[in-house]
Amino acid sequence: MPPYATTKLSSKGQVVIPEDVRNDLGLNEGDQFVVIGQGDAVILKVITPPKLDEFQKLLGRARAEAKRLSLKKADVKSAIAKVSRRTK
Repeated sequence: MPPYATTKLSSKGQVVIPEDVRNDLGLNEGDQFVVIGQGDAVILKVITPPKLDEFQKLLGRARAEAKRLSLKKADVKSAIAKVSRRTK
């Protein structure tokens, strides 16, 4: 892959990632990104879901922390509802 590539912003706000870059990074149709704008830079970070064993580890840590804090399911539901109301 060359050290850089150029692309354009469409009238719909779309940017094409050049084929060489997509191939080198293993990007596929439907991949999702976090988009960060800072100064004159735009950064795209691929969102990669955790593998099942990684997810199980995360879930175990979350459950252990919830138990340590004596959280109940109702506490979690309440927190989700509170955040949901703020984002509407």
